Amino acid sequence: MNGINEFCRPYRLDTLGGARAVHVAADEKERAALAERFGLLSLAKLEADATLRREGDVVWAEGEATADYEQACIATGEPLPAHRLVPFRLRFVPEAQNGGGEEEIELSDEDCDTLEHDGGAIDLGEAVAQTLALAIDPFPRGPHADAALRDAGVIGEEDAGPFAALKALRDKL
Repeated sequence: MNGINEFCRPYRLDTLGGARAVHVAADEKERAALAERFGLLSLAKLEADATLRREGDVVWAEGEATADYEQACIATGEPLPAHRLVPFRLRFVPEAQNGGGEEEIELSDEDCDTLEHDGGAIDLGEAVAQTLALAIDPFPRGPHADAALRDAGVIGEEDAGPFAALKALRDKL
């Protein structure tokens, strides 16, 4: 564990065996740092319930993350509240097992949510933070976005297609 993650929740491998239910929740300082990292206006809640299960050097984490946050509309800047429930199934493998070489490997569905651990512990907090990052809308649009974009001279897809010139002519009639 490098200790620089905003939301670090380490679980030592030697304490994991059969299924173990855990709950992690980011405190106010951690949420503020994560909001900054993810470009959010605020992060009011980030927590997760998970079941950790170890199989040799591999640790599985299955559960659901919950987040309440606000992000800015890309067109108007107005705050847009969001609530996300994000199910996850993660596999933590030792650093050397995650294809560190240059050879090309084919990924299955299980491999797509694979994270590395250092052999001593997994960081469930950082994994939950990354899960949230993937669930955040990268281009949030509020109810006034279309009007703001139109006023700024940005044309929509319907005005840029092959029939846009015909539509413009029709609108002049």
